[in-house]
Amino acid sequence: MSTSIEHDEAGQRYVIYVDGDEAGFTQARVEGDVVVMDHTVVDDAYSGQGVAAELVGAALQDVRSSGRTVRPSCSYVRHYLDEHPELADLVEPAGEPSA
Repeated sequence: MSTSIEHDEAGQRYVIYVDGDEAGFTQARVEGDVVVMDHTVVDDAYSGQGVAAELVGAALQDVRSSGRTVRPSCSYVRHYLDEHPELADLVEPAGEPSA
């Protein structure tokens, strides 16, 4: 299984492709210095294969490289962050809404 991930800035999302086919996406809306991640979808054909984890992990690394923080409104993104405490510094501080 060959995967690639693209940041579709115009569509405000990250898209994962498996063997050239779109397998899923995570919404990523930029609000100032914060990236709001509020929805993640993976096609049923790729469920249980780690596709969502690969996608969200790559998106969060891109957020880190951009110098922004993330507001994890999506339950899957929150779960991923809970499972990866080393990424806790990426989470938008409470009480500090984006500009």
